[in-house]
Amino acid sequence: MKLSVALAAYNGEAYIEEQLNSILQNLGEGDELIVSDDGSTDGTRDIVRDLAAADGRVKLIDGPQKGLIKNFEHAIAACNGDVVFLSDQDDVWHADKAETVLACFEETGAALVLHDAQMTDNERHVLSPSFFAFRGSRAGYAKNLWKNSYIGCCMAFKKELLDVALPFDDRIPMHDQWLGLLAEKRGNVAFLQKVLLDYRRHEGTVTKDHHGKFSAMVSNRWNMWRAVKKRLRATKG
Repeated sequence: MKLSVALAAYNGEAYIEEQLNSILQNLGEGDELIVSDDGSTDGTRDIVRDLAAADGRVKLIDGPQKGLIKNFEHAIAACNGDVVFLSDQDDVWHADKAETVLACFEETGAALVLHDAQMTDNERHVLSPSFFAFRGSRAGYAKNLWKNSYIGCCMAFKKELLDVALPFDDRIPMHDQWLGLLAEKRGNVAFLQKVLLDYRRHEGTVTKDHHGKFSAMVSNRWNMWRAVKKRLRATKG
């Protein structure tokens, strides 16, 4: 089984090398790590380019420069694996992440697996030992439409989900919630109660938890519901 990792990068030179190395130790010889760089102006591209020259599993591609969601879509579309892992540029994978997630796929038959993580500061000091406990994470379509549990850095899914998920609907506020909700409807999901990632929170974090005005929150959920409903109708059967 071939694994692909889709990593969206932008001005991540402070942490990306540590993250890339933690991912590569999880991958086999035939796997791939796709890094879509969205126009970085720091040393990110040089770091990735040097690593790609030394390790053929790393592939650097140019992002569309249309924001984070489109950059992840671009990276995912370039993946050729049977299972796709999503990755931010500043976290750290634990050494047993890939094998543990793959075992969960085998045991559950899930279309998508979401695992737990520990939240850390920029120096990887633990702030919260369980993201699942902090967030109240659990499966359920209505639950995750209103309060999302699906964070991409803890997510992997079978490539068949992309037959429904790509291209991303332009209205969606979050790519990972989009994938999770579609998997809830078109396959089963597994919540793996094991910490397999250091989920780093810092000033430069690109993927932040946004808590805007109530009206904006309602609008985002309405747009997500409409987008998922439209896609499911269009891909029925």
